[in-house]
Amino acid sequence: METLLKLLSDLSIPFDCFDHQAVFTCAESEQIDAHIPGAHTKQLLMKGKRTGKMLLAIVMHDKRVDTKALAKEMDETSFSFASPELLKELLGVTPGAVTPFGLMFDPSHRVQVMVDEDAWKIGQFRFHPLVNTATLVIDREGFEKFMKHTGHTFMLGTIPHKTA
Repeated sequence: METLLKLLSDLSIPFDCFDHQAVFTCAESEQIDAHIPGAHTKQLLMKGKRTGKMLLAIVMHDKRVDTKALAKEMDETSFSFASPELLKELLGVTPGAVTPFGLMFDPSHRVQVMVDEDAWKIGQFRFHPLVNTATLVIDREGFEKFMKHTGHTFMLGTIPHKTA
C-alpha cells in the first residue's frame, strides 16, 4: 500500500484514504462507514475462455454482471473469474482486494479494463489500495492519470447486468 500511496503522491494525484476492518465482499463493505464519498465499486478480473484475454471490469458494487452477455460483446465464448494465483500474478493482490491500482504490476499490459458508465458518471471512485483494510477515493482525472502512467487504456461502456 505504501508503494501505491507514494506513486500517487509522486504523480500529484489527489486521493483520500479511509482505513477500516478487512472486507472480503461487497456485503461486508456496506457495513463500513457510509460517509466515504464516491462510487461504491467492485472490480472483477475475468479470463476469456476462447482467447485467454484478461478483463478487469469496474462496476457499481450492487450490479450483478451478466458474464455471458459480456463475453458475447467481447467476442469470447465465456468468462471465468481469475484464480487467486492469477490475481497475485497480474495485479499483485489477493481475493477481496482486487483493484485497478494493481495494474502497476502489469507492465506487459495483459489486463484490459472496462469501466461501467454508471460508475463513471459519479465522478469519484472507491478502490482498495492493494489491501482490503482500506478504501482509497480518487476522482476520474486521477484515475485517468494513473492509467496513463501504467500504460493501460480503458473502455467506457454499459456492462450487461443480470435481470433475474
